Amino acid sequence: MPCPDYNRMHEGFKLAYTEMARQYPCFGFAAKMPNIEWWRTCVKNSFVKAGYDYDEETFEKVFRRIYSAFGSSAPYSAFPDSQPFLRWAREKGLTVGIVSNAEYRYKDVILPALGLNQSSEWDFGVFSGVVGVEKPDPRIYKIALEMAGNVAPEEALHIGDSMRKDYTPARSIGMHALLLDRFKTADAESWRQSGATVLPDLVATQEWLTKDQNDEQEETVAARVLKRMSEKL
Repeated sequence: MPCPDYNRMHEGFKLAYTEMARQYPCFGFAAKMPNIEWWRTCVKNSFVKAGYDYDEETFEKVFRRIYSAFGSSAPYSAFPDSQPFLRWAREKGLTVGIVSNAEYRYKDVILPALGLNQSSEWDFGVFSGVVGVEKPDPRIYKIALEMAGNVAPEEALHIGDSMRKDYTPARSIGMHALLLDRFKTADAESWRQSGATVLPDLVATQEWLTKDQNDEQEETVAARVLKRMSEKL
């Protein structure tokens, strides 16, 4: 088949995904919609909105390849600082969790295929398609605290890259939070002006967490979180 135009498909997918997420949030969790059916409808609508309307046999062949590809590590890559940071955090005795608006394949297939495994890089995961709650709903962060062992909010730190989905809801329940600005986004300055800690990557985050506590300055939030969480051992 001729390859569809990228820009048309990109816009079509954004529209179709937004509609599906609104009608059937958390990948159809409440409606008990099978994951593959949620994505079949989303992909079908993406093609239609982009101006491509295939017959059912052709679409099914195309869809099966798309669904298979995005259920593997093929379209993804992990930032090079991710695995070292996660392993460092766990070696320090911290409980590490992943909170993501993603479906079950992210946990069971994609992350392990990227070398990010439960028990070596992370301890627990809260995935919207599995728990039925998604960011920016603060409840997903409350679930994370429970899964971490009923950790108090003030003893937890959330690291994200969205003010709306990560920082604000985490802070609203009393968690510490910081934002990563890997791509020098235009919004980063407004994040800083609002009082958020903004760092370029996880290397800088590790340095921030291990700042020298023995200087004359007041003990940092990062140091307190690290100390309190370590004392839970």
